[in-house]
Amino acid sequence: MQNKNITSLFKTNISSGLVVYLVALPLCLGIAVASGAPPLSGIISGIIGGIVVGWLSNSHISVSGPAAGLTAILISGISDLGSFELILLAGMIAGIIQIILGFLKAGAISRFFPSNVIEGMLGGIGVIIVMKQLEAATGWTGNFQNEEIGLLNQITMVFSSLSDFIHPGAILITIVSLLILIGWNNIGFLKRFNMIPAALVAVIAGIAINAVFINLNSSLAQEGNMLVSIPIAQSVSEFGSMFTFPDFSGFTNSKVWIIGITIAVVASIETLLCIEAADKMDEEGRITNTNRELKAQGIGNLISSLIGGLPMTSVVVRSSANAKAGATSKLSAIIHGMFLLISIILLPVVINMIPMATLAAVLILVGYKLARPSLFIHFWKKGLFNFIPFFVTLIAVVMIDLLSGVALGLLTFVIIKAITDRNNTLDKIRMIFFKLKGI
Repeated sequence: MQNKNITSLFKTNISSGLVVYLVALPLCLGIAVASGAPPLSGIISGIIGGIVVGWLSNSHISVSGPAAGLTAILISGISDLGSFELILLAGMIAGIIQIILGFLKAGAISRFFPSNVIEGMLGGIGVIIVMKQLEAATGWTGNFQNEEIGLLNQITMVFSSLSDFIHPGAILITIVSLLILIGWNNIGFLKRFNMIPAALVAVIAGIAINAVFINLNSSLAQEGNMLVSIPIAQSVSEFGSMFTFPDFSGFTNSKVWIIGITIAVVASIETLLCIEAADKMDEEGRITNTNRELKAQGIGNLISSLIGGLPMTSVVVRSSANAKAGATSKLSAIIHGMFLLISIILLPVVINMIPMATLAAVLILVGYKLARPSLFIHFWKKGLFNFIPFFVTLIAVVMIDLLSGVALGLLTFVIIKAITDRNNTLDKIRMIFFKLKGI
């Protein structure tokens, strides 16, 4: 009987692990590209998030890997530090901080952040993702980042020379990919195939379309830096050389520490919010130990950063796919990590055939979902006191940076809260006064 239960456990979770892998592969690649990091770093993060965090966590549904919520930090961090190796060091610092937070029993940290500020932060990240992917989505080859001529003149120049710098093949692949991503689970006859992830279908379609262009020697073909590029190892020693390692000389660099602390705080909040959502998706009603989760995430980030992977969090999209695919234990997350590992060993040639335009389409949809119009309407309907901190956070994240955006959002929330509390107190005093006057 026990052997039968173990066999059933493996059968169920192998199939769900495969589904999550198919969802995770394009997202791991896409989020790495969106972050300005090597594509392989996203897959490494997914492998560690699946195997290591999956093993250490006691969440049976959540899946960890590179997250869209960290892209804004990584983009600005790589720009400020000028080195991906220093970002890896910041990721290690973040991991150590998360382990400490776990031991300090800080699993309730997310409760101290108001939902409108968190949603504003995620919305701002969504806008940044969409903006950053327009270049890959259009095959843009122009460069008008000349501060001397002013923003208005730059925009005028871009539109006047648009046809010289966009790539029709990239635009076509982006449009087809977006149509697949949007229509796959919404069009009647396609709904029966909803167990096949839309992102995987978009990737296959992108590869197929580009293969036709190449065979026809068409100018629409995507080549060179318009395709994903991960190293291909010809031997065990070459496989070892594929990994990037942190630059430990940056330990004295204050910017590295600031970025590390920022990653730790944002990754912890995003993880805890996702864990809460994942527990609600668990049909058996199991509750995750959030302090243990912080330790697991910290160890995962420490190992991932040590071998060249992006920082990670528990992620809603992959966790939701895991639950819908029928996962019953954390074995599913571990299996998805193993599939990712196998893919970089056996399938690098296929991965390198994926057009960047397809990944851009995947990320544009991710960004849109983070900053969807219904989110603005939701907070607007809740009143100005809820809408203003949300909007201030979103705009500040886009216009300044993530840390400043969240700080300004929290400050706005505190000021508005103080004003409303004061008004409520005054109203209560007035009511008491009129009651006494009536006596």
